[in-house]
Amino acid sequence: MKKLPILLFALVTGLFATSCDEGFDEVNTNKVDPTSLAPSFVLNKAIISTTYLDGGSTLGMLCYNFPIVQQIITPYGSSLSGGNYNQVNNSNTPRVWQNYYRNVLKQLIAVLDQTKGNPAQSNLYNQARIWKAYTFMILTDTYGDIPYFEAGKGYTEEIILPKYDAQQAIYKDILKELDEASAALTTAQAPIITDILYGGDVTKWRKLGNSFLLRAAMRLTKVDPATAEAYVKKAVAGGVFQSNADNSIIRHTAIYNNYIANHLAAREKTNFYLAAPFVNYLKSNNDPRLPVFAVRYVGAKGGPEQVASRASSDPALQIGMPVGYNDVTITSTFAASGVASLGDYSQANLSTVLKLDAPEFHITYAQVQLLLTEAAHRGWVTGTAADYFAKGIRANMEQMAAFGTAATIPEASIKAYLDTHPLEKGKELEQINTQYWVATFLDGNESWANLRRSGFPALPRNPYPGSEITGDIIRRLPYPDSELTVNVGNVKEAVTRQGPDNLDTRVWWDK
Repeated sequence: MKKLPILLFALVTGLFATSCDEGFDEVNTNKVDPTSLAPSFVLNKAIISTTYLDGGSTLGMLCYNFPIVQQIITPYGSSLSGGNYNQVNNSNTPRVWQNYYRNVLKQLIAVLDQTKGNPAQSNLYNQARIWKAYTFMILTDTYGDIPYFEAGKGYTEEIILPKYDAQQAIYKDILKELDEASAALTTAQAPIITDILYGGDVTKWRKLGNSFLLRAAMRLTKVDPATAEAYVKKAVAGGVFQSNADNSIIRHTAIYNNYIANHLAAREKTNFYLAAPFVNYLKSNNDPRLPVFAVRYVGAKGGPEQVASRASSDPALQIGMPVGYNDVTITSTFAASGVASLGDYSQANLSTVLKLDAPEFHITYAQVQLLLTEAAHRGWVTGTAADYFAKGIRANMEQMAAFGTAATIPEASIKAYLDTHPLEKGKELEQINTQYWVATFLDGNESWANLRRSGFPALPRNPYPGSEITGDIIRRLPYPDSELTVNVGNVKEAVTRQGPDNLDTRVWWDK
């Protein structure tokens, strides 16, 4: 009799277990969260991540690129030290490295891995190649020899300690990639309408690739002019930007902010100022871009007095902050400068170029025209340097309209400037590259790279007494401490080849 309850229990238990298993896979499958993303969306994320992911990421640009080229500067040290003092700040020197390797390149490698060998996605594959080349230009321009051929392969090939490649080899491949990828784009495929840059317009993507190719080629003017000339000609033959409508832009909104603007409108509002060399150049040349770039809280005795009622963009009132001072010694400049406090110096304009929804530019028609000006001056392309020069300046002034009605420069002002600032014989390289300095304002990566390449503008040496460099400007940033910990063997090999891991060592194309 005792066996019957046991048998009944076993039968019921078995039936219950069977009923629980039915539909188990369906019930436990999440039908909402995706397990993978379309590679077109991943490419968009990589493009977005190329600028900044948050306000903190902007500190690399604010503390190094901008002060090195003497456009924006801070007198403060500690977490904000860097190019303002010509010193190493281990918190901010790795910013580009961390964002690009951990985010941008990780995403680009994923796109390339998913689309390679798929004819139906060849345009997406080649767009990712173009963006990867652009990304690596910024990385190698910043640090010199870096992981390139093995970079990002930790996810695909389990290469966790990538070797460092010589910049010469990196640039050779960047030029090849931009040339091949641009030419391989085809209008025969359906447009990728989710494309964040051009809405699937493959013709504009081809112009973008060739414009990046022009930029990369011009990097080599000092170290390999023959290769530079050859690829400049390839870029022009392939078709570069023809108007501001071709510009590569990241647009922002009140929700998705321009993070430099976000940072300078909030936490760092009273810390960063326009540098005197930049303001003085614009002011002395009656440049109509000055009121677009600058605002001054006239007479402000400190941060609390930087209020709207004091704000002025009148060019005559703009005063740039002298370079080479800290927050204590800067007080010695007030009387001579005619300011009430450091808060009385001019700042980047938060109502125009640094509105929260202000766009950011990767490369522009204006920059392309100015690069072509130099190429024409060198005899590498047809057309007159003077014509390219005027088109480049005009394009940048007309580009200001992208920052809103208040930033739009009237035609009469543009024409007056062009009439009084022609390209002068014997001064071509200085004029071209000084205008490029203005046309790349807020694109610190490109401003710094072109300053090193061209030597213009001829900025005064930062006289800060605690400088850690022996030359006139910082030539590269040191490798992150994390690399010295986990990939030290490959770092040492790069240092042996390239030179000391410091702020003075020049990258290959900067010899």
